Amino acid sequence: MFSGGLDSSFISLILKQQKKDFTCFSVGLENSPDLQYAKEVADYLNLKLKIKVLALDKIEKDIKKVIEIIKSKETVKVSVALVAYSALELAKENNVSRLFSGLGSEEIFAGYQRHVEALKKDFKALHEECWQGLKNIWDRDLVRDYLIAKHFNIELLTPFLDEEVIITAMEIHPSYKITNENKKAILAEIAEDSGLGKFAWRKKKAAQYGSNVQKAL
Repeated sequence: MFSGGLDSSFISLILKQQKKDFTCFSVGLENSPDLQYAKEVADYLNLKLKIKVLALDKIEKDIKKVIEIIKSKETVKVSVALVAYSALELAKENNVSRLFSGLGSEEIFAGYQRHVEALKKDFKALHEECWQGLKNIWDRDLVRDYLIAKHFNIELLTPFLDEEVIITAMEIHPSYKITNENKKAILAEIAEDSGLGKFAWRKKKAAQYGSNVQKAL
């Protein structure tokens, strides 16, 4: 699931360096930021990329399917789920049975605004906010995405939630995770040094905004 952001681009870079055969799947409305960045990063890293440009009439039909699958009409949850649904549908059309997701990166590397707010208190508060996010990710994100993956009979892989990755990331001092200019700073530095270049520093846009699905709703 490829947005051209730090998480999906770094996963793709590692797969590329491991000489794995894989395809990136990107979805969004026409001229959406995610489609633009996905094309640029795919060109930079020489990745196989398949794109689906979402149309309003298709989104209108898919909303009903998504609500039925995730058993929720909450706006944010539905908008994020629509992006996942579209990407997984595209993968299924291409006979893919396993798909990587960047879920978990924001929690362990402090990628949300709430992490910035916690840091205003002190480093301990930031560290505790990261742990709290991990505790909440099951109900907030994983159930939603895994229900959609199950619908398409696709196995969802979440490398940032690997136990060793979590332990390693949470042993890093919080001062390395947020700088004056950037969240997830240490992950971006590692990605840049590993070969992602300037694309490691793309400012995060939540899936529903980067794809412009929120505008579609």
